[in-house]
Amino acid sequence: MRNIPIPVDITALSFVCVSAPRPRLVSQETGQVKIDKQGRTVFQVGLSVADEATGRAEIINVNVSGDPQVTLGQIVTPVGLIGFPWEQIRDGEKRWGIAYRAASIVPAAPSVAVA
Repeated sequence: MRNIPIPVDITALSFVCVSAPRPRLVSQETGQVKIDKQGRTVFQVGLSVADEATGRAEIINVNVSGDPQVTLGQIVTPVGLIGFPWEQIRDGEKRWGIAYRAASIVPAAPSVAVA
């Protein structure tokens, strides 16, 4: 399967940090931390995603280069969010999913109340 990035339209989505940023590991066995092409540590952040139109919610893991300064429970915005569909066969079983990556994850701008 060819790995083509798909941009995610986040305009109708809300995101909450549900798992604090932690370095992404290349190998669980060795503890080797993943590094990007610029030499920055890649972090993984768990986000709850809510679709405001349908009320549907999902939990996704998003990879980002550099330590995003976000905390557990914080409303955030994943800037430049893209999805990478993937599939693999392991132990004779086909698995598939979508891996997510963002250019950055930042605290969401505060909402402005309308009078």
